[in-house]
Amino acid sequence: MNRLLLATLLVLSAGGCAQDHADPMVEWPMVGADWANSKYSALRDIDRSNVEQLEIAWEWRPDEQPIPEFKTRPGNFEATPVMVDGVLYLSTMYARAVALDAETGEELWAFDPESWRYGHHGGGPGGFKNRGLAVKGRGKDLRIYLGSRVDLWALDADGNPVASFGDNGKVRLTEDFPHPVTNEMFDQTSPPLVFEDLVIVGSRIPDRVQRKFETPGAVQAFDTNTGERRWIFYTIPQSSDAYGADTWEDDSWEYTGHANVWTLMSLDAERGLLYLPTSTPGGDYWGGRRLGANLFAESLVCVDVRTGKRKWHFQAVHHGLWDYDFPAAPNLVTINVDGRTIDAVAQVSKQGFTYVFDRVSGEPVWPIEERAVSTESDVPGERPHPTQPFPTKPPPFSGQGISLDDANDLTPEVNRLAREEMATYRLGPLFTPPSLRGTLQRPRVDGGANWGGAAFDPAAGLLFVRSNEGATANQVCENHGQNPDIDVAFTNDCPRGAAAAIFHDRPGGAKLERSRLGPIPLTKPPYSKLTAIDLNSGEIAWSVAFGEGSALLRKHPLLKDADLPDRLGTRAVSGPIVTAGGLVFLGGGEPFLYAFDAEDGREVTRIATEFRTSGSPMTYRSRSGRQFIVVATGAGPDASLVALALPKSAEN
Repeated sequence: MNRLLLATLLVLSAGGCAQDHADPMVEWPMVGADWANSKYSALRDIDRSNVEQLEIAWEWRPDEQPIPEFKTRPGNFEATPVMVDGVLYLSTMYARAVALDAETGEELWAFDPESWRYGHHGGGPGGFKNRGLAVKGRGKDLRIYLGSRVDLWALDADGNPVASFGDNGKVRLTEDFPHPVTNEMFDQTSPPLVFEDLVIVGSRIPDRVQRKFETPGAVQAFDTNTGERRWIFYTIPQSSDAYGADTWEDDSWEYTGHANVWTLMSLDAERGLLYLPTSTPGGDYWGGRRLGANLFAESLVCVDVRTGKRKWHFQAVHHGLWDYDFPAAPNLVTINVDGRTIDAVAQVSKQGFTYVFDRVSGEPVWPIEERAVSTESDVPGERPHPTQPFPTKPPPFSGQGISLDDANDLTPEVNRLAREEMATYRLGPLFTPPSLRGTLQRPRVDGGANWGGAAFDPAAGLLFVRSNEGATANQVCENHGQNPDIDVAFTNDCPRGAAAAIFHDRPGGAKLERSRLGPIPLTKPPYSKLTAIDLNSGEIAWSVAFGEGSALLRKHPLLKDADLPDRLGTRAVSGPIVTAGGLVFLGGGEPFLYAFDAEDGREVTRIATEFRTSGSPMTYRSRSGRQFIVVATGAGPDASLVALALPKSAEN
């Protein structure tokens, strides 16, 4: 049998037969749908012919509030639930684990790990967030694994800590590290991955921590029953003779940290191969004391899932200076290229590239070329890498590089102001280094793609990805010495610093420079796109603007007489799902969940929600035979999980 057809049948089998109502329940057992992070469902009860009839079936609210005593607050509600055996399991902003009846949304139980007791500095500037949890088994043997700041918890089917796991249900994730780790220096936002008797978890060292002897990124595997650590993979070499140590000049591997695996991981269960997408090394935008290519930062690393031993790797950014993390789980796909069936791994990126490799060997499906890039830098001590990898296929799904020709032209006055402001920055192609006056980097620091990643339709061979469009100011400046989290010579804690908002509550945080255009971007619209990539041909199948654009943008006085396009584009970081009903569901940034035709990108409908959609959606069929689409919305106290379904009168 053709391997592509076989893979498709296996996916359909795992998802359940859409028309088999003898056993109608179809689950969504992992945050990304499956180990491959396909974000695909074989359900077709909701399709192009009836999706416009979707309505809100039920809502559930986390009802989490700021806790002044600990200076904590809940941030965006970004969790994607899993559904197993008629129960939804999800995490909240404060990393509570919650179980809901999948039919009604009724809360069955909740467990609070009290992560807020560790204080607020481990969370981001927008508050605490957690994107999901993992489950193993069924019935009374079901176990839930929850990452909560510096702890990993194991819960039973009733939401109680499993006493035999670690210390009465939890293990501390920061023990026996190369350097001491405080609670403020370690966090988790993505769910663990469970395989056989292993629960595997990554790490998030906050970007605001920029000092020597930071914690290196770590992926750890624990015994699902006892909590004993079985292996650990450090994303930065930890000895002079370790593979990759020679890419850190002056033994800078000894004291450099980050390079986290903070997003989801993917697994080829049949082959026992685990795929780890890593982030930028410490300092993010200044690498003067970590010269060299800096393996395994900003890389896709394939390891043996049972041992943690490296099989192969690919580094997408050498000596990263742009915060171009690999922010999303790679998609494990089976494709047919020039008559050749390939089990592949496709990794979308912040820089707008899709890197496609043979899943086993790590060989690129299409050539990836090392090309010369700018090495000119006015930042003392900096030495940018002279080349960077450029895939020859597929084409970029996001705009790259910037010039004055990209200035916003919604009106002549906006164009004039945008050009004047842009001229005060350094401009150039992709990988133009940051500078003392500020470099406009495109794609933005948040992508391109972000943690929502891509969804794959195995029948069509199409990969669907949202991109943020536009530019971010990337300025570095001399360290003023007031922030105890920073001891690098140059940092992004600057008026034009990329992601400088992370320092706003820290001592001496820079006052951010505001654009003369206010909420109007310097560049032309659209500011977000949804793109379909044909992974069989390596070409873009279609690309459309996503979202209308913010009300602040549309109502700005400078645009009051402008003939604005219907779709200016709305930036967001959540991702899509795709179903056999021929639909791509995507939200983010606006109080709507959108449904697009997977064949051509046409917006079929949108469903209004009270709060803006903030999580990646999921779908399942309940025991009653009803298909639901579920998505997290809102932030802080104003957040809810929304379940959409067809009216009961419209269902077969």
